[in-house]
Amino acid sequence: MIFTPTPLNGAFLIDLEKRGDERGFFARVFCEKEFAQHGLVTHFVQVNNSSSAQKGTLRGMHYQLAPAAEVKLVRCIKGSLFDVILDLRQGSPTFGQSYGAELSAENRRMMYVPKGFAHGFITLRDDTEAFYFVDEFYAPTQERGVRWNDPRFNIAWPSEVPPQVVSDKDSKWPDFNPAYHLGA
Repeated sequence: MIFTPTPLNGAFLIDLEKRGDERGFFARVFCEKEFAQHGLVTHFVQVNNSSSAQKGTLRGMHYQLAPAAEVKLVRCIKGSLFDVILDLRQGSPTFGQSYGAELSAENRRMMYVPKGFAHGFITLRDDTEAFYFVDEFYAPTQERGVRWNDPRFNIAWPSEVPPQVVSDKDSKWPDFNPAYHLGA
């Protein structure tokens, strides 16, 4: 695997290191040793699957407060999406900054999302599916979200694919407020 740090400390893009021949290729998607060598979480307790029928479906920006804060490892397995992370770690030098990258079935790229980050994506094609490996169990009382268009963060979503489908829940997250969003 090839681990590429993002501009946000602790977050990585992970690409497969393919070994190929006339049959195709072989590559590791996960290796406990390699993840540990990069200081990343190596134990996951849930694998979630999302499917979006329509291009322009926006999901996010979701996260959980401590003690249920979670690491996510996200991979697109069908179609294509623009994956976005937002640093909400109090005291972080990149607090409030976001980063996005295309994940697709073709590029097989993964996004490693550290604890304390909000996560979301917009689909770039119809019939897009993603897998999320998470290291904590879902805790509804600890769930929070940042509205995808909260002016405090000005997240750079791709302009060529405007949001067409956004759930009521995701469109109604309140403007950022540290007391609510960070449990402060």
